[in-house]
Amino acid sequence: MTFSIHGLAVARGIAIGRVVLVASSRVDVAHYFIQPEQVSSEIKRLAFARDAVVKEVQGIQQNMPKDAPAELAAMLDVHLMLLEDELLSDGIKHWIGERLYNAEWALTSQLEVVARQFDEMLDPYLRERKADLEQVVERILRHMKGLPNALPVERSPRPGSSRQQDLLLEDSVDVPLVLVAHDLSPADMLQFKQSVFAGFVTDVGGKTSHTAIVARSLDIPAVVGARGASHWVKQDDWVIIDGDQGVMIVDPSAFILAEYGFKQRQASLERERLSRLRHTPAVSLDGQKVELLANIELPEDTVSAITVGAVGVGLFRSEFLFMGRDGKLPDEEQQFQAYLKAVQGMKGLPVTIRTVDIGADKPLDKPSERGPKEENYLNPALGLRAIRWSLADPEMFLTQLRAILRAAAHGQVHLLIPMLAHAKEIKQTLQLIEQARRELDQRALVHGPVKLGAMIEIPAAALSLPLFLKHFDFLSIGTNDLIQYTLAIDRADESVAHLYDPLHPAVLGLISNTIKAAHDMGKGVSVCGEMAGDPSLTKLLLGMGLRSFSMHPTQILTVKQEILRTDIGKLKNWVHEVMMSEHPATIVNG
Repeated sequence: MTFSIHGLAVARGIAIGRVVLVASSRVDVAHYFIQPEQVSSEIKRLAFARDAVVKEVQGIQQNMPKDAPAELAAMLDVHLMLLEDELLSDGIKHWIGERLYNAEWALTSQLEVVARQFDEMLDPYLRERKADLEQVVERILRHMKGLPNALPVERSPRPGSSRQQDLLLEDSVDVPLVLVAHDLSPADMLQFKQSVFAGFVTDVGGKTSHTAIVARSLDIPAVVGARGASHWVKQDDWVIIDGDQGVMIVDPSAFILAEYGFKQRQASLERERLSRLRHTPAVSLDGQKVELLANIELPEDTVSAITVGAVGVGLFRSEFLFMGRDGKLPDEEQQFQAYLKAVQGMKGLPVTIRTVDIGADKPLDKPSERGPKEENYLNPALGLRAIRWSLADPEMFLTQLRAILRAAAHGQVHLLIPMLAHAKEIKQTLQLIEQARRELDQRALVHGPVKLGAMIEIPAAALSLPLFLKHFDFLSIGTNDLIQYTLAIDRADESVAHLYDPLHPAVLGLISNTIKAAHDMGKGVSVCGEMAGDPSLTKLLLGMGLRSFSMHPTQILTVKQEILRTDIGKLKNWVHEVMMSEHPATIVNG
């Protein structure tokens, strides 16, 4: 039966395919595809872990005191029965052998299948055995997490890919696959950059959560905040993801499939038409030049930036270099090589590197001894993140600064500092930059000049512009956090997503004032938040005086098209009307 699940549209387009369900688990589970020749070793690895748990449960039974409750003995009997159940083991072998899931993923996938069967049982006692099944699976997963008694299996990933990125080749899959999960971290999303997935849906998330931002960089249809999606769909269900409307259609009819197939073809033709603009300068109808820059997460993303005609990188989110490393922070040489690769990849064009912005919805995948402990904060977005963490750990910050300064000797590098709000933070930052230069001089390592910029993403910063313009060469408006902090909205929380409003009069006032103040001082200013890549807001930002936009490469050509169609000189009265309105959205979207 066809039904729809509604969420938030975060990445445009249509995806049609079968569901790959990523089950939630209290134990972190890696999700990646294996090679056919690894099937046998994965099955053995799983069998070893299961046998270890059987011995563990049998050991508990043998050593159980005589006065132990009868319920405990009964529970252990149930656990042994579940461990030896063919429904569980045969299903796991199917996911490994037929779909080439890694063992952990196969185990949690089959857990979802069997758990649903328990949910449908009429007997309350049998339904409650689902909890026992989950406990058994958790035990197996713990043994597979690298404990001493786990079977050591060495994988051989394809050259140039990590174990997590060792994903199935396109020609090994006969139908498109779409990913459905409760949630995906930004690090998870990066692992899927080279994957076979045609789209994804998550139960939670907001339009400007970093998971959504990375989804847009993948240029695949995505819907977040689709509550219950991972519960209502099953493995291998046929679904349609409508990234334009924020809808997932489950078990679509032939008529609906045909309709969305047509939409897919139309979208493909539109992308082909837009691609012809990649070498066209971004100049308005009245001859005003506009700078279109790219936001990137990894050095390899410079290829996409060059392909679509970006004139530089306006935001290199360096924090993604810190993710997927089991909590081990990258050293100076590793960071230098990454920054150097980005600089060289842009072929002489400027690269703006933002210092690490870990925290809130971008935690380290595994807590580091020196990383921010977000569990100590009621709201991580207000905790030890971005520049606050950097200043709290000068050793880590100096390591990154030295790496960036070294890369600056090989091309145009701009250094961008996130989340500044206080004069003392600015002073400490400037002092540490100079210290990093001195340390490089002492080691006789070459370093280059950098333009220094500050993110305007806290209202306090937007209300202290003379202070910032005194110390920095340029400003970059981070609209995602600026909106979040101005409106007191957690941008990763879908329950308040309807209150997240980039066209709120207070937000527009802060943006407009920042652009004007920077221009008055002869300083550069850009917008690097999601507003920059929204074509419905391009004319408004142009009318405010913005001439530098930074966005994901996938959004550049659409925004360029808007610029080419706009006479900026005729926008003055319209922008004034928008700014004076109590309801700007009715004018902008009207």
